[in-house]
Amino acid sequence: IPWNGGGVLTSCFPCRSWLSWCPRLRTLLLDLLLIYLSVPFLIRLFPVLLTKFVFLNFLSFPYFVDLRRPELLLNNTVSLYLDTEPGVTVGIWHTVPGSRGAEAQGKDQRWYEEALGDAHPVIIYLHGNGGSRAASHRIQFLKTMGAADFHVLALDYRGYGDSSGHPTESGFTTDVLALYDWAKARSGNSSILFWGHSLGTGIATNAARKLQEERGVQVDAVVLESPYTNIRDAAANIPLTKIYRQFPGFEYLILDSLALGNMFFHSDENVKVLACPLLILHAEDDAVLPPHLGHKLFEMAHSAYKDKTKVKFINFPKKLGLGHDYISFNPELPALVKDFLNMK
Repeated sequence: IPWNGGGVLTSCFPCRSWLSWCPRLRTLLLDLLLIYLSVPFLIRLFPVLLTKFVFLNFLSFPYFVDLRRPELLLNNTVSLYLDTEPGVTVGIWHTVPGSRGAEAQGKDQRWYEEALGDAHPVIIYLHGNGGSRAASHRIQFLKTMGAADFHVLALDYRGYGDSSGHPTESGFTTDVLALYDWAKARSGNSSILFWGHSLGTGIATNAARKLQEERGVQVDAVVLESPYTNIRDAAANIPLTKIYRQFPGFEYLILDSLALGNMFFHSDENVKVLACPLLILHAEDDAVLPPHLGHKLFEMAHSAYKDKTKVKFINFPKKLGLGHDYISFNPELPALVKDFLNMK
């Protein structure tokens, strides 16, 4: 205990301050521990909580964007709305090929619909979880592929953006197939591709498989950007679950609860029955869904496809810094896709 110059004891303010904080710190640490221990059990008891983490549709970023006015963010683009089933209306952006940009100025939705029949390929873009079709990396995708002379139909599934309804895996498939039917009725002989990113890769393979098995129709191609094998494998590998991987009962309490919430997204099973051209894209530095999941999916597809030339994996080196969301920022992407699809 320190003394002052007159031989009188002085109080130790730093010590007192630290001691006064100890109970508060201890309480905080105990609260955090309780939350950590409770989450897996709450998920098992209420699997609907897990759907919130998987879909993240409540994070409707970017905020304060008028999705009805894409022209504020993009050229050659209109917003449209499609009833996919009774009570469900989804929002879509349609970007026309860059070569028709000048012609598109001032045109209405009817002109855009008729433009789908101009023989340019059509991409139905199926985004990942969280946010809306206005997220910056999704806008970049529309710019990149639109400039490469693709039509792009960017869909906000039910429960996302300004779309009505609640997100479910089966509902997503319904939305995609309704958009496919709408586009097919207007696009004549133009090719139609499903392009899924992240969560959207499972949606893309679900829709392609259902189209093939229930209607006997093949989509012209499927492109999977930053994919996973199935939602269980994805959940076991994403950074968010890292703190629970050593938790006793992790698989039972968390991973098995995905099925209780009716979430499967079995791309690994879907690619075994698909017959359409399949292109898989993955960046080496993807910190969300590790590239070994994309490699594994490719190996499964390559093994199952009779025509091996229909399946291709493109790896983007770490030095490019494309990560999970930015493959569409690579200027070589359109050429790589067209080369695989034998397009000029």
